[in-house]
Amino acid sequence: MSRSSRITGPSAAAITTLPLWALLACGGGQGATTNGFASATETSTSGASTAPGATTSTGDTSTGEPTTGPEPTTAATTTTTEGAVTGTTTMSGTPCSSDQDCKDSPDGPVCDVDAGVCSQPCEPGEQEPCYGGPDGTQDVGACVSGIRTCLENGLGFGACEGAVWPTPEVCGNAIDDDCDGDADEDADEDGDGWGVCGGDCCDVASGACADPELVNPGAYEFVGNTVDDDCDGDTDEEAPSCDAALASDSADPLDYARALDLCQMTVEDPADPKDKTWGVIGGKFSLADGTGLPAAASRSIRAAFGDKIGPQKHSRLMVLSSGHAADANDTKPNFVKFEGGANLGTTSPPPQDWWTAIGGKLPNPPGCNVPQVPSANDPIMLKLRIRVPTNAKSFSTKMYFFSAEYPEYVCSQYNDFFVALVDSDADGNPDDKNVAIYDDGQTQWPIGVNLVKVADGLFTQCQGGEVGCAAQNVPTSDYNGCEGTADLVGTGFEQNDFSTCEPSQTMIGGGTGWLTMSGNVAPGEIMEIRLAIWDTGGHIFDSVVLLDAWEWSLDPAAPGVTPG
Repeated sequence: MSRSSRITGPSAAAITTLPLWALLACGGGQGATTNGFASATETSTSGASTAPGATTSTGDTSTGEPTTGPEPTTAATTTTTEGAVTGTTTMSGTPCSSDQDCKDSPDGPVCDVDAGVCSQPCEPGEQEPCYGGPDGTQDVGACVSGIRTCLENGLGFGACEGAVWPTPEVCGNAIDDDCDGDADEDADEDGDGWGVCGGDCCDVASGACADPELVNPGAYEFVGNTVDDDCDGDTDEEAPSCDAALASDSADPLDYARALDLCQMTVEDPADPKDKTWGVIGGKFSLADGTGLPAAASRSIRAAFGDKIGPQKHSRLMVLSSGHAADANDTKPNFVKFEGGANLGTTSPPPQDWWTAIGGKLPNPPGCNVPQVPSANDPIMLKLRIRVPTNAKSFSTKMYFFSAEYPEYVCSQYNDFFVALVDSDADGNPDDKNVAIYDDGQTQWPIGVNLVKVADGLFTQCQGGEVGCAAQNVPTSDYNGCEGTADLVGTGFEQNDFSTCEPSQTMIGGGTGWLTMSGNVAPGEIMEIRLAIWDTGGHIFDSVVLLDAWEWSLDPAAPGVTPG
């Protein structure tokens, strides 16, 4: 006999709804609960209301599925009690008004005129077990069978008393609420590493959340997509700033991450998986090969550099230098001229993995002097260890490179370098890990003054004309890529150059203008980035790099630098 269930709460009447075990969903829609499950209620078959706090469901108890199709049947409802669905059942079956209607009914040959359904005759007072939940859930976890008793007229069984059906799993109650054999399991429907109990606010696609695998507590908030990407309860909120109060001479590498606008900090192995969020795990200052300590004067955090150049985001920017990280008006550390320079007295090999990857030979424009086998003089490296957001595939940051080697030592054996080495499992980054490059389609040129020999649009804040120095056996040529020198005012690179080379070379140095540097990352991985600058072949013509405005992106990037 086909049976359906009916719950009677303190003031409940029959209500037609979907069965609770079919209502596993992630938030979204009216009736969503705090554990991410949604309940859906249809119109009552009797016009009555459910008791306060009750959860209702209906279904064909032989399958546990929602009742569909045209066959009429008596509705079944349930009321939850402490995480389980309990209640009584009433008969259901083929409608009838006489035994003739039940002649071919699978529910029985006798018409119970009072109930209006076909039924099997039974012995009055006879009892038997009954259960209305899905197959395989009876007597598993919180689910138990009940008892039903044959009616006095012998025309069928009455209510199923005491049965408990599955309900959605409740986090942390040590009960197998959904009766699947496991208690407190946290299903991760979208495979992003977080379940509903772990704080995932979108485990199944719904509403604005079309890509649930990108939405979880490990994601970053992407402003403008109307999704609560990081599941913090807010949507499209801007990341807060954290750099306004940083000391200019701070020795804390994490302060330089903050100056770069990486404000979120995290730990590598949190005790609670819910805390496995993206952020900076740690940082370290060293020489170019990762050992030793750099000179304190070679780093600073500034509100501006020169009279014209300010932060690209928020209040501060980071300054690294092969001399003093200071403009003409700065203190802590104080300014020292970039030409003539500051011999900081530190030397190391270049980064070994980078040097090995490029075959121990620096790229060199045609006709230029062969660069010296490098030692990295007056070097500084900042290494940051970062857990990547689960929805990020690339990053970018703004950079601005200056050098006193411009214009005299363009194309010389002396090359100051800035590198940004990315250790990541992502595809698409250069084999040598350096994303501080200009890629002309044939060669990946590292950031230095020789950019003027390979691209007109990258070294733009400068005095145009002859570059090189015949008196020093440095090949000369004309450079026409300069756009002006306004950005150099107050930096110290605009000061008079007392060069013995070309009389028209009257400024100490030049710069690139702001560039955007990009690299690829794997979502959710722990990556490292090493930012390093050094002087090659000497100690006295210094270079500077400004860094600011770190951003994550949902899309892969073309590694390298572009203007702007």
